[in-house]
Amino acid sequence: MDSAAMKRLVVFILATLVLLAWTGLPASSASVLKTEAKPKGAVDLTTAITRVAEETMRSVVYVEVTESRVVENPFREFESNPFFKHFFNMPKMPKKFKQEIKGLGSGMIIDAEGDILTNYHVAGEAAKMEVTLADGRKYPAKLVGGDAKTDLAVIRISGAGSLPHVTFGDSDAVRVGEWVVAIGAPRALEKSVTQGIVSALHRSGITNPSSYEDFLQTDAAINPGDSGGPLLNLYGQVIGVNAAIATESGGFEGIGFTIPSNIAVYIANALMAHGKVVRGWLGVTIRSLTPELAKEAHTESLAGALIVDVVKGGPAEKAGLKKNDVVIAWGDRNIADADALRNDVAATAVGSSVKVTILRDGKKEYATVVIGNQAEAAKFEAGVVMHRLGAEVRAPTQNEIEKYGLDENEGVVIEKLEPKGPLEEAGFEVGDMILAVEDEPVEGVDSFITLVSALPAGKKVSLTALDQRTGNTGTIFVMVR
Repeated sequence: MDSAAMKRLVVFILATLVLLAWTGLPASSASVLKTEAKPKGAVDLTTAITRVAEETMRSVVYVEVTESRVVENPFREFESNPFFKHFFNMPKMPKKFKQEIKGLGSGMIIDAEGDILTNYHVAGEAAKMEVTLADGRKYPAKLVGGDAKTDLAVIRISGAGSLPHVTFGDSDAVRVGEWVVAIGAPRALEKSVTQGIVSALHRSGITNPSSYEDFLQTDAAINPGDSGGPLLNLYGQVIGVNAAIATESGGFEGIGFTIPSNIAVYIANALMAHGKVVRGWLGVTIRSLTPELAKEAHTESLAGALIVDVVKGGPAEKAGLKKNDVVIAWGDRNIADADALRNDVAATAVGSSVKVTILRDGKKEYATVVIGNQAEAAKFEAGVVMHRLGAEVRAPTQNEIEKYGLDENEGVVIEKLEPKGPLEEAGFEVGDMILAVEDEPVEGVDSFITLVSALPAGKKVSLTALDQRTGNTGTIFVMVR
C-alpha cells in the first residue's frame, strides 16, 4: 500500500471513530436500555388504546416454561405397612422424586437482538423455556440473568432476525389517575389487551418483605399469564412490568401491581451486562416515621427514613450518620419513607459518593457517604442478629432440609447462642431452627437479617421455631434488644 492510500485509510478510521463518539454509540455491542420522556402534544383518546395495542403487540411475547422440582413420595408411607407388603409385594420406594411443572407467562422484547424482559417468578427457575412471538414463530430461550429480589429476569432467543422492541417511559413521572394499557396472555389467551388507570404509587410489602418493592398499582385487568407483560402509557411507552395481583378468588379483583420502568431498566441493564445485580449498601437499620417517632426525632413531617441502628464499620458510620438521624434526601431525591431509601441505596453504584441530607435533633445537616457493596455486607450485618437476639445463624444443610421436610431456603439454624441472650433466655438451643418472624416466613439468612433488623427494640416478638430434638414447631416470644 502506497503512502497516499495509507493516509486515506488513517483519515477514514479517525473519521469513523469521531462519528461513533459523536453519536454516543456504546463501545460494546451489548444493548443499554434507557427511559424516555413523554412526547409533547395531546393524545387522541378515541384512538389512543388502539394505537398503543397495534404498535406494541408485536413486541410482546408468550413464554411457556417447564420447571423441575423434587417432591416427597406420597406412597412411601405404605412401604413398611405389613398389609401392602403381604398382598402387593411392594418394592423399596424412593423418598423423593422429580416432578415437571409447566407454567405460562408473558414478556417484552427489549432490543432487536432478542433479549426479553419478564418476571423472575416466570423464568428465573425454569429448566426449559419456549417463546412464542406475535407472528406465531417459536424459539427456545435461555436465561441471561435473574433477580429474585425485584422479581425480574432477562431471557434471550436466537435466530429470529431483527426484532421489534418496546421503549421505556419514566415511571417517576407517572401520576395517579393516568390512563394505562396492559398487554399479556391471561389464562394462555395471547395478545390480550386491557385498560385502566394508575390507582396508586409506591406500594410495598405486597409479596416479600425482604424484596425491593416500589409497585405502581393499577386497575387494568391482570391475570395469571399476564406476569412479565408491559403496562404502557397512552404514548406507547412501558412504564411497568406486570407482576402481581391482590386477590381472594385467584383472579383479578381490580388490584394489580407492576414494577416501575425505572427499576426494570436498571435491573435489565445489570443482568445483560453482568448476569446479576450488584447493589449498594449503606449499613443502617431504618424505619418509616410514625407520628410518635417523628415527635421523638423533633420533626413535624412523616417524610423520611429514621435510622434505628448503624452497623459498626459500615459506610454510614464512616460518614458520621448516627442512630435517630432522619434521612430526608438521597442525593437530589427526596425520601418519602424507609422503602424509598432502601431502594435508592440499592440502585446506587458501589464506590460512588452520595450527598445525604438528614435531620438531627430537628436541624438539617449534610453528610457524604461512599457506598459499600451489599454482597460484602453479610459479615457486618450478621452482627445485627447477635446484637438484637444474641445468636449466630446459618442456612440449613441438605440433610436438615430432608430430615424436617423443609423447602429450599426455608428457615435458619441457630449455630451459636450468647449466654443469657434473648434467644437462650427464651429456651432456644443450638441446632434449633427459626422458620418465621412475626408470621413472616424466613427465606434464608439474608431474609432473616432483614426481618430482625426491622424489629422494634424493647418489645416481645413472636418467632416460629422448630425443635431439633422432636421436629415439632411452635411459637416462642422473645424480647428484642
